[in-house]
Amino acid sequence: MVVIGVDPHKSSHTATALDAGTHKTLETVRVEATLAEYRRLLSWAKRFTERRWAVENARGLGRHLAQWLVARGETVADVPATATARVRELSRGGRRKNDTLDAAAAACVAALHGDAAPVVAEDASTVLAMLDERRTNLTQQRTRTVNQLHAVLRELLPGGASTDLSADQAAAALSRIRPASRVEHARKDLARDLVADIRALDARLKANKQHMQTSVAESETSLTAIIGVGPVVATRLLGRTARASRFPTASTFAAYTGVAPIEIASGDKARHRLSRQGDRKLNNALHTIALTQVRMPGTRGRLYYDRKIAEGKTHNEAMRALKRRLADHVWHVMLADERRQTQAAGPGGHPGATLTSSAADSTPTASSSEKSLPGPTEDDLTHPDESGS
Repeated sequence: MVVIGVDPHKSSHTATALDAGTHKTLETVRVEATLAEYRRLLSWAKRFTERRWAVENARGLGRHLAQWLVARGETVADVPATATARVRELSRGGRRKNDTLDAAAAACVAALHGDAAPVVAEDASTVLAMLDERRTNLTQQRTRTVNQLHAVLRELLPGGASTDLSADQAAAALSRIRPASRVEHARKDLARDLVADIRALDARLKANKQHMQTSVAESETSLTAIIGVGPVVATRLLGRTARASRFPTASTFAAYTGVAPIEIASGDKARHRLSRQGDRKLNNALHTIALTQVRMPGTRGRLYYDRKIAEGKTHNEAMRALKRRLADHVWHVMLADERRQTQAAGPGGHPGATLTSSAADSTPTASSSEKSLPGPTEDDLTHPDESGS
């Protein structure tokens, strides 16, 4: 087996063929980032009958090449840049870095089945991920614009304006201002421009949410049956998770989202600390669900939270435990949906994992050791070896 590592750049890609058994570098080739050069790269690779690809940052600069290869039936893995850096540091020492070393390091990670993840063809989840990213950018841009407007209003109005000022209220306040100097005229004109920008951003955010609602409905997901999951949260969960079956267990998914505590043990002493790793946007989505359920008395999430508080946990500790439970439940629901859609599509789909969940119910059916939604029972645990692996 030959692993072909690729170090992608905006204008060129460097590929290194590595023997998976001996980790010996066989050949290296450099191609331009064009379709003609992609075909030349694939023709060069076909001399290796048994081959697979390892593309560094296949969700970034390597996305186009990785998807092009997948569309032609090639097996491609995504290798994080941090993983290639570790391999390069440990195998060669020092801080030497060039395209050939990076490509070989990516191949090493894939050959050792380290941090490499399989690359699949883009699908509806890719659309959802783009909508989520677009909303994040629009929200950040709106926040910056609102801050600029407040700064200008502070100079136009005594005491400025309230923090919850809307675009219409700001426009009404500006209409009452009578500038007395050229500087104040300029400030008022600037404030009007900022109000117009905010209105335009609000319109784009509204259109973005409507697009999300349509896309989530088309996905036929059961996530929206969970309290606290609307179209925006569902879009983030589906877009950033893609296929739930790529995570062998609920515990793996929890670690990926950063809600699983990290064990720190030495000798006979062991403790756990909060994880700052994982996908922080998925972590934020789970946090939103947890907050919504805690604020609604009678929900299973609130009952679980109250039980933890009664056990002597702090608010933060109880919220962390709730987010961990919700991660299990979200994974089970997405996995059940994936299995149902695969069965409906017939042969050729992803088989998913073995799980006795019902996608029609907001709480998947599971054995007493697999229950993933927070509940008042004491045996509501999810064990890694019993969650569908």
